[in-house]
Amino acid sequence: MRKVCAAMKGVVFNLLEDAVVREHGLLAWDSLLEMAGLEGAYTSLGSYPDSEVVRLVDAASTALGLSAGEVLRWFGRSAIPLLHERYEMFFTPHKSAQSFVASINDIIHPEIRKLNAGAGCPHFHFHDLDDGRTGLAYKSPRRMCRLAHGFIEGAADHYGDRVAIEHLSCMLDGHPVCRIALDWNP
Repeated sequence: MRKVCAAMKGVVFNLLEDAVVREHGLLAWDSLLEMAGLEGAYTSLGSYPDSEVVRLVDAASTALGLSAGEVLRWFGRSAIPLLHERYEMFFTPHKSAQSFVASINDIIHPEIRKLNAGAGCPHFHFHDLDDGRTGLAYKSPRRMCRLAHGFIEGAADHYGDRVAIEHLSCMLDGHPVCRIALDWNP
């Protein structure tokens, strides 16, 4: 049986490059590409194997002495200002990070699919928890919940909000879905 390789849209690679260059400089990006054994010619509308972003994250993890999860979290947080520069229309209708994050499935991901046909967006299910926090169930074959964690932190930064994020269970630990608790009033 032939293994089907999942593909990630080039805009994700462009965001990663911009985040690395903004914080660490162009030489750092070139060094990551070399360490990962990649060319790095990514177009925003192109599709590239998920394995390439994994190789870049692994290279950054090695170079910085951080876990892959910490690199993904940094990337997600760092990508929000870049996303705002490119797609301000997703941010403008919202007055808070909580509102913005809650719109992911209904507004942002459908628009991303329009702009980037074939984009494989993760699915988020929001629900109220008994303790007043917001529950978030994250499901994606990519299993990059730490990237989602960083995006949520970046959204809070963008709107001047605070959020406490607790991972209750994780796909990386064998669970079928990641369960995350969000406290918007820590």
